[in-house]
Amino acid sequence: MKKRVHNFSAGPATLPVEILEAVESELYDYEGIGSSIIEISHRDQVFKEVANKAEIAVRKLLSISEDYDVIFMQGGATLQFSLIPMNFAHLGDTSNFADVGSWSAKAIKEASKICNVNTCTSSKENNYTNIDRMSDWKIKENSALVHYCKNETIQGIRITDEPKFSSYSFVDMSSCLFSENIDVNKYDFIYACAQKNFGPSGITLVIAKKALLERSNPDLPNILKYDAHANEGSMLNTPNTFGWYVAGKMFDWYLANGGVAKMEKQSVAKTAMLYDLIDKSDFYVNPVNPEQRSINNVVFTIINSELEKVFLEEAEKADLKYLKGHRSVGGMRASIYNSMKMESVSTLRDFMENFEKNYG
Repeated sequence: MKKRVHNFSAGPATLPVEILEAVESELYDYEGIGSSIIEISHRDQVFKEVANKAEIAVRKLLSISEDYDVIFMQGGATLQFSLIPMNFAHLGDTSNFADVGSWSAKAIKEASKICNVNTCTSSKENNYTNIDRMSDWKIKENSALVHYCKNETIQGIRITDEPKFSSYSFVDMSSCLFSENIDVNKYDFIYACAQKNFGPSGITLVIAKKALLERSNPDLPNILKYDAHANEGSMLNTPNTFGWYVAGKMFDWYLANGGVAKMEKQSVAKTAMLYDLIDKSDFYVNPVNPEQRSINNVVFTIINSELEKVFLEEAEKADLKYLKGHRSVGGMRASIYNSMKMESVSTLRDFMENFEKNYG
C-alpha cells in the first residue's frame, strides 16, 4: 500500500482509503461502459442512476422525509451566504444572523450587501469562545429568517441547541453534517459543502423544506433560485458529476459503517483524547467553553507561543500533517472528521504528550 500520512486538514479533508481505491478502480472504465464516470453526460442514464442512488442513500442516512428537497449544488457554502438572502429576505422585514465565529461573520458580511441584517447574537467580544443560548438570541419580529453556523471550524466551537424560532431556520452544517445526530424535521434549510465529510470540494448539499423553496424570490434568474434547481433535479445546469458520484459512495460508506449514530460516538471519543490531554496539561490551552467544544475541530495553543513553530515542524516530520491553525487565529488545529481513523488521533495525542515532556 502507498504511504498515507495522518491528515488533519480542515478541508478538503481525508477520505476513507476504501473510497479512494473504489474511485481509482472505476475511474478509467465505470462498470464496463468503456468510459469514465467523469466523461459521460449528466443526462446519460448511467449517471442519472448514480445521482438517484446518492439521493436515496442520503435520505435514508438522515431520515429525510418527502417534505424536503435534496439539492446537489455548486459554489460551496460561501455561495449560500448570498443566495439565501437573495431568495428569502423578501419574506420579512429583516434577516437575523448569529455571529458565532469566522464563517458566521463572513455570512453576515455577504448578506449585509443584500438585505437588512440583524445580528441577533455575537460572541466576537470573547473571541468566539462562548456562545449565548438560543433562548437569549434577540430575534426581530416579522423577520424572514435566522441563520447560523452549527460548527465553526476556525474557532473549534459548536452549537448544540436545536432551532425553535418563529422565523425560518437556515443552518450551515458544512463541518458537522454526518458527525452528529440531528432531527432534520426541526430545520427549515440545511446546507453543507462536501470537502469535510462527504467528498472532494466543489459540491454543496442543500436539504430544504419544499414549502420554503416554493417561496423563493421569483424575480431572480433561474440559476440563482433554489426552487429552480430543485425542480430540475439538481441538473438545471451541468452539475459537478465527479463530486456527486463520490458523495454517493460516501453516503453508502456511512450506511455500511453504523450510520450517523456511530459517527457521533466516534467523533466524541476521538476529540476527547485530545481534550482530556489538554485539560490535564499546564502546557497546552484550549480556550473554548467545554460544553460547546467542537467534536470535529480541536484548536489549541502552547502557553509558550515560541514553541508552536517547533511543534509544527516536529509534527510534520512525524507525518502529522496540516495542524497549523487558521491564519486568522494562529495556534494549532486538528480537524477530525469522520474519515479520520482513531489510530491517527492517538498518534497525535502521543506526540503531544512527548512534546510536552521534552519542552515543558
